[in-house]
Amino acid sequence: MTGRGIRRGRARGISLVFPTPLSFLGGVDVRTGRISDPECEAEGRSVRGKVLCFPFGRGSTVGSYVIYQLKLDGKAPKAIVNSSAEPIVATGAIMSDIPMVDGVNLSLMRDGDAIAVDGSDGTVDLLDVEERHVVTGILRRRGKILLLQRSDDVGSYQGCWAGISGYIESGEADAEAVRREIEEEVGLKGLRMVRRVEPQSFRHGTVVWTVHPFLFDAGGERIRTDWEHANSAWIKPEELARYDTVPGLGTVVGKLLRRPIP
Repeated sequence: MTGRGIRRGRARGISLVFPTPLSFLGGVDVRTGRISDPECEAEGRSVRGKVLCFPFGRGSTVGSYVIYQLKLDGKAPKAIVNSSAEPIVATGAIMSDIPMVDGVNLSLMRDGDAIAVDGSDGTVDLLDVEERHVVTGILRRRGKILLLQRSDDVGSYQGCWAGISGYIESGEADAEAVRREIEEEVGLKGLRMVRRVEPQSFRHGTVVWTVHPFLFDAGGERIRTDWEHANSAWIKPEELARYDTVPGLGTVVGKLLRRPIP
């Protein structure tokens, strides 16, 4: 993942990830390096030697000196990753020579991941996680969208509902891939593409699925599903929550339709 380098340097380690902001002053015991904030999900755990991943810092500017003292005492994290750096933690990382990167998607990280942080390049690598690029085509007809239930014969997410999806093949553009999948999976050609949005990434286990979403308008054409699907349904977008879907489908549909999906 590419973000913004705050403090130069490289480090590798095991992640300590939590979703709440952290104040180093009062939130981390400078004597032990353990998180003492009762509102933090990682309370009682040590930051020592970890790649510390949390949204942003908060609290007094003295927190910068807490980070520096942790460094002097050998209890500091190996690296810091934030979604959005603020001056307290950034200053502490710079003073303490701790590699730091911000501007990355923390939702793709899990506690205990092996992570490499490069503050010089502003990158964060999840070392044991594989990224797979897929397309998802959402077909719209008279205010409804098409869902397909994945069959027991496919390699992943059997029984889950999805749009028209498939891998992007080597050397293939995503716009080509989605039209190929539409033809293969439902037997339709020449549909009008209404919109595409930026790729969306979702983590499931040790895989990050990077989805390239497209919206197409369909007419009254008959849908002919292939072996990859057990069922199909045209539904109202607000009915999506009733279905067991592949990860992130609600987010993808909401972005394509430009409105939140409950």
